[in-house]
Amino acid sequence: MNRKFVVLAAALLASAASSGLAQKLNGAGATFPNPIYSKWFIEYSNAHAGVQINYQPIGSGGGIRQVTAGTVDFGASDGPMSDAQLSESKIKIVHIPTVLGAVVPIYNLPGVSAELRFAPDVLADIYLGKISNWDDARIAKDNPGVKLPNISINVVHRSDGSGTTYIFTDYLSKVSPEWQSSVGRNTAVSWPKGIGAKGNEAVAGMVRQLPGTIGYVELIYALQNKISYGYVRNAAGAWVKGSVEGVTEAAATVKSIPADYRVSITNAPGKTAYPISSFTWLLIPNPAPDSAKGKVIKDFLNWMLEHGESEAPALYYAPLPDAVAVKVKATIAALK
Repeated sequence: MNRKFVVLAAALLASAASSGLAQKLNGAGATFPNPIYSKWFIEYSNAHAGVQINYQPIGSGGGIRQVTAGTVDFGASDGPMSDAQLSESKIKIVHIPTVLGAVVPIYNLPGVSAELRFAPDVLADIYLGKISNWDDARIAKDNPGVKLPNISINVVHRSDGSGTTYIFTDYLSKVSPEWQSSVGRNTAVSWPKGIGAKGNEAVAGMVRQLPGTIGYVELIYALQNKISYGYVRNAAGAWVKGSVEGVTEAAATVKSIPADYRVSITNAPGKTAYPISSFTWLLIPNPAPDSAKGKVIKDFLNWMLEHGESEAPALYYAPLPDAVAVKVKATIAALK
């Protein structure tokens, strides 16, 4: 009896291994959502025997390049692909929004315990190189009572193609005409000043180690690394810090989501909206080059909606608004 049971169990495992849900998937892209993607991929693999999802957080630019070249099964980006990128791709790509997050200005200023405030034009002019000292009058004006040191501002930015950079420069382009005309928005830009670091984690590490620095990262990287991050004045004139609630409010101000989900929510008008907020997307080839892998991807995406979204706030991401989740579920069903 025991021998028969072992043989039957082996047969069932062999059958599972040959089924559509026994696959090894490879993905690459954004570092912005990597903490929650890592959690999701491990949990999904643990719950689905034979499935392994490997994800490389190489930056949104790398994710777009690899998925359009067909070298990975899916990509990930915090900046939606442009019309030109979509038209040039030999593979049709569908954007699937997953969660939302906040990009926050982080800083290392010894001797300053107060939480600093950064006006939109001040942030832009720091990165333009027009404000170069921490005790500049414009920074001091928004931070009354704070004794700011007379030291240079060391600017840190991403060196790789980055969706976090896209979100940050998209925001700066909306609040600063000079930034819009001279630098613009993209996953990679010609920075007027500063030193580069690869990935959110590297930017956080550089700011944490170097006094006098300012950088920008997804909220969870600031919290995990215990780095100070500032308030930003939103479009309604309120000073707000990056938070799940502020990101949720920013998303709620979007009255119409386009069918392809490529939408910007930076500088949203809500009273409590955090202004540097964004969706992040998985980039899914459609139809899937490998139909068996395509079935696993569809199953994972449905699992994400049903189980994964509820885990987002614990990692300081905002889950998809209910109306968006309903639309996404229909889009997933239509994937081939």
